[in-house]
Amino acid sequence: MATVLSVSGSPSAASRTNRLLRHLDQRLTAQGHDVIPLDIRTVPAEALLGADFRHPAIVEATELFARADGVVVGTPVYKASYSGVLKALLDLLPQYALTGKTVLPLATGGSTAHVLAIDYALRPVLNSMGAAHIVQGWFTLDKDITVHEDGSLAIAPAATEALLQVVDQFSAALGSTPVLAAAG
Repeated sequence: MATVLSVSGSPSAASRTNRLLRHLDQRLTAQGHDVIPLDIRTVPAEALLGADFRHPAIVEATELFARADGVVVGTPVYKASYSGVLKALLDLLPQYALTGKTVLPLATGGSTAHVLAIDYALRPVLNSMGAAHIVQGWFTLDKDITVHEDGSLAIAPAATEALLQVVDQFSAALGSTPVLAAAG
């Protein structure tokens, strides 16, 4: 199966975006993919903000992108766009870091007013980086994601159905047959 890099563009360790991505990683793993999580918030700020292309964390992130067959990019929406930490990392990657890759863009936010951030802010950047195929993305409202005290995640049924559909389409685009299409 494919190697998938699952990139969280959230600056917060407790974010819904990050938890949602890790939840979806489990589905991709169950479908036979090798999933590598990358939480950009763990990359040293001095490397990101100082544009230190030679910093070991930036070199490692670049290598992870190069190894991946597919990339899931998740971001909270701020000011109608993707997060600054995601922007900082994408700016440090080679211009065509996504060449030949299948990409699934995901976003979370507090209002449906931000739903177009995927298509008008994130998708053009991913396309400019040479993505071979950017599958249908999905925007999930914060209110549809509940994190319980024990750390477990609950997603509203309608959002779950849509998310599983886009994840399965991404998996199929990577060349696999989703084996959990009916599972949640």
